[in-house]
Amino acid sequence: MNLKVARQRQKALRDANRRAKRPDRDDVARVALFWLIRRAIDKDQQMELEKFQNKIVSMLTDQGFDERECDAVFDDLVAKYRTGASPFRRKIHLIYPDGADNEV
Repeated sequence: MNLKVARQRQKALRDANRRAKRPDRDDVARVALFWLIRRAIDKDQQMELEKFQNKIVSMLTDQGFDERECDAVFDDLVAKYRTGASPFRRKIHLIYPDGADNEV
């Protein structure tokens, strides 16, 4: 399959997923990570959160990422998620697929 055909196929797939309001792998992973971290914070499971961080950092370093940078990113996420507020923006293009609702 040449590059142009592959790009067209990927665009068609993304467009179909958008119309179907189908989350992609990254959407699910973001929400799952938020839920897991918030749950550990809410239940005061600091040791479990640290074990989870160690495992995630280890898996990332196995891929070639820098260990200190991985720890820093994870720590930043925990600090951000600690507030309790949802860190996610609403997907307006999914809520109003035909454009923003003028009555809202």
